[in-house]
Amino acid sequence: MQKINKNVVLALLSLTSLVFLLFQLYYYKSYLSQKNGTIFSKVKGGQSGQDSTRWHVIRKFLGLISSHNIPVYLIDPLILGLIDKDIEQIRSSDGPSPECKYFCAPRDFTTFALLDKTWKHEVGLFRTAEKMGFQWLKVINKDPRLDGMDDLFGIEIPLHYIFKLASHAIHLVVFYERSGNYLWHGPLRLKQHMDRKFVPFRKLHFGRYPGAYERPELLLVSIDDLKVQIPKNPSSFLDEMSHSRFLECRYREARAFFQLYPDDASLDAVEFRKKAKSLLHLAVRTLNNLGVKFWLSSGTCLGWYRQCNVIPHSKDVDLGVFIRDYKADIIPAFQKAGLPLKHKFGKVEDSLELSFQGEGDVKLDIFFFYEEDDHIWNGGTQAKSGKKFKYLFPKFTLCWTEFVELKVHVPCETLQYIEANYGPDWKVPVKTWDWKSSPSNVQYNGVWPVDEWDDVIQIY
Repeated sequence: MQKINKNVVLALLSLTSLVFLLFQLYYYKSYLSQKNGTIFSKVKGGQSGQDSTRWHVIRKFLGLISSHNIPVYLIDPLILGLIDKDIEQIRSSDGPSPECKYFCAPRDFTTFALLDKTWKHEVGLFRTAEKMGFQWLKVINKDPRLDGMDDLFGIEIPLHYIFKLASHAIHLVVFYERSGNYLWHGPLRLKQHMDRKFVPFRKLHFGRYPGAYERPELLLVSIDDLKVQIPKNPSSFLDEMSHSRFLECRYREARAFFQLYPDDASLDAVEFRKKAKSLLHLAVRTLNNLGVKFWLSSGTCLGWYRQCNVIPHSKDVDLGVFIRDYKADIIPAFQKAGLPLKHKFGKVEDSLELSFQGEGDVKLDIFFFYEEDDHIWNGGTQAKSGKKFKYLFPKFTLCWTEFVELKVHVPCETLQYIEANYGPDWKVPVKTWDWKSSPSNVQYNGVWPVDEWDDVIQIY
């Protein structure tokens, strides 16, 4: 009898423990997970709880912005990279998704974009977000579009929003229209009072640097059973993203420069700047139509960096092009645009330089740059003697900027580029300039063989 009692007691204890364990699991799943937002019901395809969390956070965010009529589009590089591989299938698919393939991919953030003018910054959005369980963070900074020589105190505008729920966060990047007919987003810079541990900011794809983009054409698609807008050509957007870094003109430094060296406001200076601006607009349009990448070089780059304007005594517009981007269509394209060829020096293999005649005495010089292992150079030719010259620059990459209401490239390492060409005293205006001896980086590079002169020295 005593033996039977022990077995019964042991069985009852085991049964009680099992019931208690099942109750704990049920309580955690049904109450705590809903309260803390750490586990959601799984989407189709049998994803893990963590994968499912990402999908549900995105679904709730899309519901949030839809309820406030805010048009956003997906710019997350990881997800767009996955989508791009299946873009044709996604475009043609109307049925439900058998599995969560894209939004369940492992990552800390999902990134969307918002065009500023399509939204009124309604306070109600954040109230609704909080009711839905989101925590949010707003990053603001000065509006660079309002900066200028006369005003360095632009109003602050929202640049980035972070919406956090459970273990996932939505990064909403605010894009603004700029005068060069492109979209710009600002840097994500946290102010001192902000929580730097709110999310792992270093893992964000957008915000380390300001960026410039063309306005994308959007496509409404169904991704993992969620309706969302994406760039119509994801691969083009991803390529653009990798070269999107933007540099603002340095208005504060330019203002200090003009305090030392008052700007030339003469009629000749005003007229030259007007012609130079018109010539640059025409050159940008022509090269962009050809798909030729270029940047502001020489005196034009110096004018942008030092004084945010065209240098009135420079008398020309200077552009740089890597020789790998040269196209034979460049000359006929400029001639068709109304700019006759003034001279052609060098050849594609060595020291190529083109000059086109603009309005009046303003000319457009295009210098072609050649890459070596440890430096980059462009060449120069003296027509009367056939002497060759070489200008050496440290290697550089290209960033976007805005200059005379145009979106154009400049060297990202602008200071090194300027110092190579103009030396440590580049801040001091020099009105007398000898292209053969004045540059700090010029080297004598021999003489063109006489029998090549007809090809490498062409003056019109």
